[in-house]
Amino acid sequence: MEHALSPTTLTELRRPRPYPAVSVLTPTHRREPENTQDPVRLRNVVAEAKKQLEADPAVSRERRADVERQLDQALSEVDLAHAEDGLVIFAAPGEHQVWSLARAVPERVVLSDTFLTRNLVSAQASERPFWVLSVSADQVTLWNGGTDRVTEHRVGGFPLTRSRENFDAERQERIGDLPSTFRDEGTRHFLRDADTAMGRLLREDPRPLYITGETAALSALDGVGSATKDAVHVPHGGLAHGTPDAVWQTVRPLQEAETRKNTAAVARELETARGRRAFASGVDEVWQSARDGRVRLLAVEENYRVTVRDEGGDHLVPAISGDLDAREDIVDEIVEQCLETGADVRFVPDGTLGDASGIAGVLRY
Repeated sequence: MEHALSPTTLTELRRPRPYPAVSVLTPTHRREPENTQDPVRLRNVVAEAKKQLEADPAVSRERRADVERQLDQALSEVDLAHAEDGLVIFAAPGEHQVWSLARAVPERVVLSDTFLTRNLVSAQASERPFWVLSVSADQVTLWNGGTDRVTEHRVGGFPLTRSRENFDAERQERIGDLPSTFRDEGTRHFLRDADTAMGRLLREDPRPLYITGETAALSALDGVGSATKDAVHVPHGGLAHGTPDAVWQTVRPLQEAETRKNTAAVARELETARGRRAFASGVDEVWQSARDGRVRLLAVEENYRVTVRDEGGDHLVPAISGDLDAREDIVDEIVEQCLETGADVRFVPDGTLGDASGIAGVLRY
């Protein structure tokens, strides 16, 4: 199952497909007893997708059989033992993908000529993704970080590894044939390669970067690299060969401090915007501003969800889940629209926005 949504991947997902491109969304759960319903619910929503394919006269028998095979393969790849809060399956002729999201999604099936990506985009924004690069003399490991975890990310040549007959720097220093592991030219070249590879990745998918390693390793990387110079250094060795949990526990205090700092900064910006009448609040007002491209900063409480109906294209009114024309992921629509128009999107803890009813924006004009 996929977790990390890069700009390149999003562009690929958004390109037109031969009809039908099927998007299947379903909520999932991390813990018992709620997660006991997930297997049945997942099978049912995939069955509904097949039913819609069967009933669609625009889908030929051959193409329907192809997409149904893709759905079955996707279903076999789902690992509900590691489920998060939402699951998205994309299937089209000749391809399929499975995405696990740390944000709830409404249950739905959509047949179109493109995949439905707004829930992925919103989930990625709410994750506040970051990179962790763990450095040692013989391995550099890349970790993909999110709200409550890190996972190893094998892309762009990572992990980088090198073998040497003896990394025992202390013994070699005693006999005088190695000045220092991290002053050794081979090690410096290895770290330079790691910096270059990280630079390519940051250009494709820019995120905050943490670098872990012994103090000597961090200093050596600074001396040979350029792409990693602005990263946050975390003096902690052993994580290049460590576990995801060990890496997460090391960077977690820094992430929590950054979250508190960002939340306070958002609150200040919203308060200033109120004073100069550049403030929008509530889902209807923010939705209208987002459609006009007026939102510069969007703030959303982490668990804010609301179901609405579009009344004549001018206003959103409350609706009940399952109602005709109900829009159960309107918050995700707003997030995607704001990101498309260059807004800064911040997810903040529940209750942060007070009387703004879960969502607020600072306007450009």
